[in-house]
Amino acid sequence: MAKITYRVHPETAVLTRGFDPALSVGAARPPVYRSSTFVFPSPEAAERAFGIVLGKIKPEGTDRPDLIYARLNHPNAEILEERLVPLERGATSAAVFNSGMAAIFTVLITVLERGSSLIYTQPLYGGTQHLIHQIIEPLGFDVHAVPAGNSQALTNAIEQTPRLKLVLIETPANPTLMMTDIAEASAAARRHPNRPLLAIDNTLLGPTFQHPLDHGANLVIYSATKFLGGFSDLLAGAILATDAELIQSLTGTRALLGNILQADECWMLDSRLSTVALRMNRQSKNAQRIAEQLTKHPKVKRVIYPSLFTDPDQIRIRDAQTDYPGSLLTLELTGGKTGAFEFLRRLKIAKNAVSLGGVESLACHPMTTTHSELTADEFAAAGITDAMVRISVGTEHWKDLLAEFTYALAGI
Repeated sequence: MAKITYRVHPETAVLTRGFDPALSVGAARPPVYRSSTFVFPSPEAAERAFGIVLGKIKPEGTDRPDLIYARLNHPNAEILEERLVPLERGATSAAVFNSGMAAIFTVLITVLERGSSLIYTQPLYGGTQHLIHQIIEPLGFDVHAVPAGNSQALTNAIEQTPRLKLVLIETPANPTLMMTDIAEASAAARRHPNRPLLAIDNTLLGPTFQHPLDHGANLVIYSATKFLGGFSDLLAGAILATDAELIQSLTGTRALLGNILQADECWMLDSRLSTVALRMNRQSKNAQRIAEQLTKHPKVKRVIYPSLFTDPDQIRIRDAQTDYPGSLLTLELTGGKTGAFEFLRRLKIAKNAVSLGGVESLACHPMTTTHSELTADEFAAAGITDAMVRISVGTEHWKDLLAEFTYALAGI
């Protein structure tokens, strides 16, 4: 499917590029193409398509090969990938996966070479950290964790790791919201003789409030289940880059692993993209109002939220690389784990559930859920305590949510 090459704003591009109604009997919106295999117009087209997929032939300009088989690509994936690109400032190419974890694993297994090294910031989402230590490390890769937000420690680690191939940063970190300087990490990676790739998990603030490619990142990774999907009803992952060849290498691995996003989920996710900024802006405004009010509550020891940062370096990073604070906030409550559980038990509007980024508010206890794979030492290094509750603020009226959280705090 040829790309449409006109220039428009992202809000327009996300509704117009990547799909030609004339190819689907005039349908105004893309249909779902539930086909596992695709007919070639000629034997020569089949030969060329396989040549491109196997890396024997380089595509010319924006031309794409004919579709082959849905494990490799399919129309709904192509449409979705085209429409994701304008949402990520600086991106030229995208690839979609059947979950955020599938996207992360594909990056790790594609970029790392046996005996090479990975540096990651801590904390990460617990599933990512578990993947690194239970799957990646035993395969023969060296792994080094660096505290999120410690720019000097990250720079030193990059400079002192000789076989470094990949730096993976989650910023803000989940669930502490600690921010890591993307531009500084990029500069350190560029100085390294191996020129390791810099990959940013941008799930918590992107694509609306943070643009890692502008700050020197090579890859931007999403759990598209979260804000891109927005309704807690699908699993998806996405990776975007400025360098189209990087994405092509990842889609090659994706074809082998078989973790492409299926047609129905691509169609669902595509339908959500035009409202991502609208939803995220509403959620961020709600969260900021609630966070500022909860700082005054006697049962709240600390509210972790970007607009409330007091550390000068965190303020510097926030102001340099983010536009708005987002909808995630973490409360550290009095009463430890007991207090956190009692708070969660009293919620009715917000749901005690993992995940984030949906239009409904969700709250969880990270130490016993999303990050429960961590060891005691890893909890300490990450700054995660048993008194923490992570809240993903939705699009409900903020005063209703504030009243509910105030009620829940009264039960601690």
